[in-house]
Amino acid sequence: MGKPIMWLATGFGAGLSPIAPGTAGSLVGVLVFLAMAGLPLLPYLLLVMVLAAIGVWVCDRAGRALGVTDHPGIVWDEIVGLLITMTATPLSWQGVVLGFALFRLFDILKPWPVASIDRRVPGGLGVMLDDVMAGIYALACLQILRHTFAIP
Repeated sequence: MGKPIMWLATGFGAGLSPIAPGTAGSLVGVLVFLAMAGLPLLPYLLLVMVLAAIGVWVCDRAGRALGVTDHPGIVWDEIVGLLITMTATPLSWQGVVLGFALFRLFDILKPWPVASIDRRVPGGLGVMLDDVMAGIYALACLQILRHTFAIP
């Protein structure tokens, strides 16, 4: 845990939670979103893309160090997936709670092709891509629900 790569991979230690490390990592994602929520859309998207690219490397290195490609303690992918979910969502408690719940739902259920990506794409790229896809699914649902039911 002393290496910076492991500190990042575990979401600053959230992935070390003995109970639901993915959920703990997603909560760190909420905190990161709160810090980024004031950004205009383009800088927000660029930062998320940079974090995703860094995540491929971080998750790959951490997986090799731990001997398990998608170790439960590696939660950088959850942080990025949550940030994708929250894209273009105004800051409101309703939006944050709904986005968090939708992302966790898709991350846990892994609907097609999320589960396929998780199994077929090796290394850090595979670790990141399944959460990126879960984030995209959750983003689509969140935006539909926000606009259909006027959720702030």
